Amino acid sequence: MNQEHPLRRFAASPLQGDHASGPAKPVPRHVLDGRVLILEDFYRLVQAERMQGIPLLNAALRVEAVGFEWSATDEEPVAEGVLITPWFMSLVRLPALALPHGGQVGRSFVRDFGSERFDFIGAHDPAIGYHETCALFSPMGGFATQALARDTAREALALTRPAPAAASAPATPVPARRAFFLGRAISAEGRP
Repeated sequence: MNQEHPLRRFAASPLQGDHASGPAKPVPRHVLDGRVLILEDFYRLVQAERMQGIPLLNAALRVEAVGFEWSATDEEPVAEGVLITPWFMSLVRLPALALPHGGQVGRSFVRDFGSERFDFIGAHDPAIGYHETCALFSPMGGFATQALARDTAREALALTRPAPAAASAPATPVPARRAFFLGRAISAEGRP
């Protein structure tokens, strides 16, 4: 049985959405987790094969993806989060599929990220496909521990993602002025 890998779909797939299928459908969490794992594995390989001996590496840090979630603002499914490496920390936009670069590598794009807008640079590697990054820190010498880098990444995400609306408590009735000054109790309907 020759089953297609879930990340390699045709452009007309409902995962990507097209004019015939309508807007992109929700993408399962396991697809997000798989894409993020591929991203982390790729940057671990870059560290091992391309970055050894480079003085800007912070030995206290390791590659870690933080807070990746599907974007609520994109037509196509794009995961957004922060990537920590020993040499940089960046906001990352990672499409659900390993897409070709389409001539966009090195080009700058203003993108929504949560409730903010940032300049992202297009990047590509066959292992992860096209993705976009926005530098937060580089080099990473200011981070003494992985926990500090992770907390900083989470705080950056908290600043860009709107907080969920809190359930509003029922308004406390305001007593009429006369009842207030006479010290009368207020009923649940707001009447003395």
